[in-house]
Amino acid sequence: MIYHFIVNPRARSGLGEMLWKQLEPELCRKRIDYQIHLTTKKKDAGKIASEITEDGQEHMFVVLGGDGTLNEVLSGIKSLEKVTLGYIPIGSSNDFARGTGIPGDPFEALDTILSPKRVEKMDIGVLKREGKGRRFAVSAGIGFDAAVCHEVCVSKWKRVLNLLKIGKLSYAVVAMDRIIKDRPVKLELTLDDGSMKVFERTYFAAFMNLPYEGGGFKFCPDASGSDGFLDIMVVSDLSKLKILCLLPTAFSGKHTRFKGVTILKCRSVKVVTDRALPLHTDGEPSFLSKEIEVSLEKEKLNVIVE
Repeated sequence: MIYHFIVNPRARSGLGEMLWKQLEPELCRKRIDYQIHLTTKKKDAGKIASEITEDGQEHMFVVLGGDGTLNEVLSGIKSLEKVTLGYIPIGSSNDFARGTGIPGDPFEALDTILSPKRVEKMDIGVLKREGKGRRFAVSAGIGFDAAVCHEVCVSKWKRVLNLLKIGKLSYAVVAMDRIIKDRPVKLELTLDDGSMKVFERTYFAAFMNLPYEGGGFKFCPDASGSDGFLDIMVVSDLSKLKILCLLPTAFSGKHTRFKGVTILKCRSVKVVTDRALPLHTDGEPSFLSKEIEVSLEKEKLNVIVE
């Protein structure tokens, strides 16, 4: 089977191009049958994945980039179950690799892909807004965490910290600023069992397929990409000062002990807020909305994890 390498050369401030030039000779040395697909602009990765999978056949994808590039690829795949995915993480956050145990070192990740020991059938989430859906592998969110993702995408901090090789801290830097600016909203969750949960002063809700988001925040420690459930974290009825104090504890998952942090499990959920809020899927910003649906796709994706 041909390995389709979908490479974002601009990932991590140009690190993607440099690493691909280092990895490609290894493919030639091992006589691997591959094709290279370089992205040049946003949404290219999704278009590439869509074109490759239009034939309805099985394919092997290797994504070299960050969580955003991976998210684009997911959204373009025609049939998830017919794709086997390898991932070489070189983004700022790398929460997909962190949550699945994929090696962070690019050369180790490539070795894992070329000589796989375990392929996991992984759940893939989808966030729907006004009838249109966008997939996610790591998480989706509404409110504060999505606002952070929006700002990080245009923040000078991300580029500066990437150059210092501490890019994941850009999320923490922006989060400190956003929590001071944002106002809480009323949020209603209707779960797939028919029950409704109402949160009067909510800052955000995160819908987690894996434990981490935002560069290592362990929002839902028990989240698993293969258990058939989404884990939801809602942060509400807390003062801004307390949230600022809780943020550092989220790196270790200890924030879940505190009142005001609610963890739920479901297969699908409808979300309604009293004010339109930012959305994100795998850190990629979307339009503001006050009503969304979040669920798991029926098909699972084959992911090389060892």
